Amino acid sequence: MFYFNIYSMMGLAGMIAALLLTRLWKDNKRILLLLFNCGFLLVFNYKLFLFYAAYTVLNYLGYSLLCRVTFARLAWFIGFIAANIGIVSLTRFMEYGWLEHPIANLIVTIGLVYNVLKVIDAYYFAYFFRRDGQVPALDYANFILFIPTFTSGPILRFRDFIADSKKPYTVDSALIESSVKRIILGLFKAVVVAFYMRTVFDYIAGQELLFYHSIFLLFWFYLLIYVDFSGYSDIAIGFGRLLGYQIPENFKKPFLSPSMTQFWRNWHASLGDWFREHIFMFFSRKAISKWTGAYLSLLIMTLIGLWHGYTWPYFLYGLYHGGLMALENLFGLSLVNKKKSSKTYYYFRVVCTQILVAISVIVYSGNIDIVMKIYKGLLSFPSF
Repeated sequence: MFYFNIYSMMGLAGMIAALLLTRLWKDNKRILLLLFNCGFLLVFNYKLFLFYAAYTVLNYLGYSLLCRVTFARLAWFIGFIAANIGIVSLTRFMEYGWLEHPIANLIVTIGLVYNVLKVIDAYYFAYFFRRDGQVPALDYANFILFIPTFTSGPILRFRDFIADSKKPYTVDSALIESSVKRIILGLFKAVVVAFYMRTVFDYIAGQELLFYHSIFLLFWFYLLIYVDFSGYSDIAIGFGRLLGYQIPENFKKPFLSPSMTQFWRNWHASLGDWFREHIFMFFSRKAISKWTGAYLSLLIMTLIGLWHGYTWPYFLYGLYHGGLMALENLFGLSLVNKKKSSKTYYYFRVVCTQILVAISVIVYSGNIDIVMKIYKGLLSFPSF
């Protein structure tokens, strides 16, 4: 993560200072940002810079073609998206050691799983808006290479980023104060609190586990993931605002979600929104049945699971969440209105939802041995 590198933080601070000093220059935000994005990646890792330079240029050519082409538009659209998914899949296979090739050592694809979503969003924009969707290469490159959200969320929307690009750079003292506070809060979460929580988790997980240890670890890790990831989001939002761009909120009180459907509108909200918008978009012209909604929920959550990784734990994680959301849809339990339901029922649903979430997020640890050890611990009881 860039935010753990002091030089990266200094570079971002220097970029903000340059924008403040040149704020009378109409295009300072667009031009200086591109120079910064490219220079940052080049200094961080020249292989990473070369990969993303080629990746951005090729996708911009595809994006521009899709804006203008008048024949077989759907085929072009699907083809460009399939090509990007293929690139992600190829790098996944190399990462897991399923595919060995000398060129693998020359490819550095940090942040690709996030950036491919941005690329696909731009293709959607080009497909539906045609020539009216064309944007300058400068703004497209800044959208793909935007450093504050390069390696983690929130996930930017193409239309929102381009709209912000057209606005002059205006940052007042109130915005600077709130943004700096947001960055400090994020750093405290990700660097201090998450580190302490990870230490506690690793210590307990290294012991022989009984059922109460496993229950504690499941909920502890749930909190750990929230603190860690929401910390990164706070930092990204703070720096994004200081650079002149509005970054969407990623966490909207997820612990008060009374259903799995509402949970995924509040937890990593930009990711859930992205998948809903890009899958449901093709079904939005007509009302969908409960069964269709259930199938789509299952599909979307399975894709979200695979987006995290091509492994069985992530696949089952997506299937689990998708299955629960499908059942909510079928039985009319997707939404709970706090104002129209009793407090007892509402908070009962909140507690049930949090339990269902907590027993599954342990897969984010990325260590299948730890995951299985914790689940097996749920069946181990002390002898008296």
